[in-house]
Amino acid sequence: MLYGISPLISPELLKVLAEMGHGDEIVLADGNFPAASHAARLIRCDGHGVPVLLDAILKLFPLDPYVERPAALMQVVPGDTAETPIWDEYRTIVESHTGIAEPFEQVERFAFYERAKKAYAIVATGEGALYANLILKKGVIKG
Repeated sequence: MLYGISPLISPELLKVLAEMGHGDEIVLADGNFPAASHAARLIRCDGHGVPVLLDAILKLFPLDPYVERPAALMQVVPGDTAETPIWDEYRTIVESHTGIAEPFEQVERFAFYERAKKAYAIVATGEGALYANLILKKGVIKG
């Protein structure tokens, strides 16, 4: 255990967050996402939802200030009637940490999968909400 680091952040996740450089991306994947088959580096966070992990991560991890939208959501498939109230939770969490009111781009499902394959890591969560997948682009820490 360390001071100031949420117990939700495992040693493996902390290592990955520290290794990542400016512009690298990490995926927070819901329980339905094919994380194991898409990940270059897979981190298991089963039993945890994306909102609590997002909040814990953003206490340590800057989002990229040099892009218009430093986070991406998987777009709802046309014709799907799924609701996405979790996106409002994400927006509130991101804005509270960064001040960015509209941080998200929406990425078509298969384009999201391809982008996830190129991500530095995928965090597989136990999130049960539909379309709860999220990509974060790391920013810089100014020293």
